[in-house]
Amino acid sequence: MKVAAVQMDVTIFEKEKNLKRILANFETAARAGAQLVVFPECALSGYCFTSREEAWPVAESVPGPASERIAAAAKELHCSVIFGLLERDRDKIYHAAAVVTPQGILGTYRKVHLLCLGIDRFNAPGDKAFPIFEIPGGPQNVVAKIGINICFDCSFPESGRVVKLEGAQLLAIPTNWPIGSDTWQHTPKVRATENHIVVVAADRVGEERGFRFAGHSQIIDFGGQVLAEAGDTEETIIYGDVDLVAADRNQVVRVPGEWEFDRIAGRRPEVYGAIIEPRQKVKAKEV
Repeated sequence: MKVAAVQMDVTIFEKEKNLKRILANFETAARAGAQLVVFPECALSGYCFTSREEAWPVAESVPGPASERIAAAAKELHCSVIFGLLERDRDKIYHAAAVVTPQGILGTYRKVHLLCLGIDRFNAPGDKAFPIFEIPGGPQNVVAKIGINICFDCSFPESGRVVKLEGAQLLAIPTNWPIGSDTWQHTPKVRATENHIVVVAADRVGEERGFRFAGHSQIIDFGGQVLAEAGDTEETIIYGDVDLVAADRNQVVRVPGEWEFDRIAGRRPEVYGAIIEPRQKVKAKEV
């Protein structure tokens, strides 16, 4: 399956301008043979909002005007797409990624882990856990199973592990990694390797309200090898041919009968209880 990550700049508040650029890049990637195209988080709206009220006008429901236009393009191009937006649901705003296939809008993933930065300070936390989306993929148009983490979700290994355990073959990461974060250097490769899963990370570039973004969008195979990586400033599209069926074969054989391992079958959930136990914040002692 050929996949693509679009690394682009985004203009805060200018949803129509951003949508036109999403559609243009989507067409370029699809006509180059991509069957799945991943865009950055908040690609439709921008990220560095200073209040919920400021962000509200550029948030929209799904289905909604933007996702319906992208769905029409997906149908025409016979290609699936994941793009970041602010999803409006009644009186709440969710930081979301919409999944659209040639057959229509499948739904959204809503960012679970929020931090003190940009719009995340004002969003509602994700309420859908980690859904798995099935999209057409491969030369025989077989089903490809896709999970999503958005940016800060990747700081929690559980986020990638859950989608793998739910059957995902590919982890899409729409992100806005700012300069000063070293996440791009390590996390995509580690999540791919530890979960035996393909990773497609689409970051943005440019500057927004004093924040510059790191770029380095990446496509990583299930063994942690970099198939494609962008630079830190250019707007570009990167491509990779990935084997999603092989991503399901979790056993790694280095030397038959002597050096073999399976990072999924080898798990010991009975000793992982501390991972899911709520922990109170511990106040630092005054010195």
